[in-house]
Amino acid sequence: MTRDYLKKATLTAQSGASDVHDLVRGILDDIEAGGDDKAREYAAKFDKYDGNIILTEAEIAAACDLVPQKLKEDIQFAHDNVKRFAQAQKATVSDIEYEVVPGLIAGQKAIPVEAAGCYIPGGRYSHIASAIMTVTTAKVAGCKHIIATSPPRPGVGVAPAIVYAAHICGADTVMALGGVQGVAAMTFGLFGLPKANILVGPGNQFVAEAKRILFGRVGIDMIAGPTDSLILADKTADPHIVATDLVSQAEHGYNSPVWLITDDRALAEDVMARVPALIEDLPELNRDNAFAAWRDYAEVIVCSDREEMAACSDEYAPEHLTVQAQDLDWWLSRLSCYGSLFLGEETTVSYGDKASGTNHVLPTSGAAGYTGGLSVHKYMKIVTWQKSTREGSKRVAQATARISRLEGMEGHARAADVRLAKYFPGENFDLTANG
Repeated sequence: MTRDYLKKATLTAQSGASDVHDLVRGILDDIEAGGDDKAREYAAKFDKYDGNIILTEAEIAAACDLVPQKLKEDIQFAHDNVKRFAQAQKATVSDIEYEVVPGLIAGQKAIPVEAAGCYIPGGRYSHIASAIMTVTTAKVAGCKHIIATSPPRPGVGVAPAIVYAAHICGADTVMALGGVQGVAAMTFGLFGLPKANILVGPGNQFVAEAKRILFGRVGIDMIAGPTDSLILADKTADPHIVATDLVSQAEHGYNSPVWLITDDRALAEDVMARVPALIEDLPELNRDNAFAAWRDYAEVIVCSDREEMAACSDEYAPEHLTVQAQDLDWWLSRLSCYGSLFLGEETTVSYGDKASGTNHVLPTSGAAGYTGGLSVHKYMKIVTWQKSTREGSKRVAQATARISRLEGMEGHARAADVRLAKYFPGENFDLTANG
C-alpha cells in the first residue's frame, strides 16, 4: 500500500508557536495576589474596557433586546438541539450498585461539579456557538453555578448575541472579561463568584496556556490547539462540495490544518484546482486565514484503497472527520480516531460547529487518538462507594491483609486485622504475606 502526497504541508500546527508560558504565569500570579482590582487592570490593558465586569440583569436584558428576532430563533434552535443531545448523553450514565461478593456491595454515582467556568471567544469572531455548546451542556449536567465569560469590546462590551446565547442556555453569571484575566477570575473566584471546578471552552494561545498551567488546581476540558479537519472522499464524492468544505474549515485561522485523503487521483486534482477560487471569493479576513492555512498546512494524499485511507486518517486523529464515500456503515465501523465524525455529503462540519446538536469543543493536534470532546460527562464526577455486611467483609479482609504485608504496608494490613478480630473472635486466620 502506498501514499502519494499531491500536496504536503510545509508547517505543522506547532510551527512558530511562541513561548507564552512565562507571560501567562506572571499574569495569573498578579491576579491571584491582586484580586478583583488587578483583574480590572488587565481588562483595561488588554480589552480596553472599564465597564461592569459582572453584567447586571438590566445589562443582559438590554443586550438581548439588540439581537434580531431571526437570530434569536436560530440560537434557540441550536440550543434545543444541543440540549436534547446532551440529555441523551447524560442518560447513558446512571447510578448503579452491584454485589461484588455476597454481602459486599459497591456502587457508582454520577455527581455534577458545583461550578463551571465557560470561556467564550469574542475577539476575531463572536463565537455564539461556543456559548451554546459550553453553557448548555453544563446546565444539562446539573452544575449549580455556571459562569460565562467573554472578551468585551471597547465601548460595546460583550457581543449582544453571545450575551443572549449564554443567558438562554442557562448561565447564572455573564462576565465581561477576556483572555487570561477571564480564566483567572473564574478559577480564583473573583468578583464574588464561586471558584470554578472546571474550565471549558476554546480560546487563543494565552487562554490555552492559562488552562494548561491551572490544570490540577481546576479541571479543564482539554488543551486545544488550532482547529483541524480531514475529509475522506472516494470517486463518488462531489469535488465542489469537498473543496468548499475544506475551505470552510481553513478560514478558522492561518494555522488551521485541512487534509484530504482519497483513493481517486482525478478527484484530488479536481479539488485542488477548485480551492484557490473558493478562497479568493471569501471576505478579506476569512480569505487571508484560508489562504495561509491552505498554503502552509494543507495536505492532499492519494492512497491505494479505502483501508489505507482509514489507516492514514486514524494516524492523523483529526478533530473533525468527514466521510464522503460509499458504504458509510463500513467507515463508521472502521474509523476509530476522531473528535467528531460527519458521515455523508448531507452533513458537514459546519453543522456540528453551529447547530446540529453534537458539541464543537473537540480534541485537536492528534489528541483524538486518546480522548473525545466536550460532553455532559465532562462536568460530572463518576465516584464510587461501598458497604458490606460483616460476613461479606471476611474474605476481603483476609486478602487485604496478606496483599498489604507482601507490599510492606503493615498499617493497611492491621486495618483488616482489627476487623477480623472484632467480627470473628476465636477464629484463626493466617494473615502473613506467605499465608
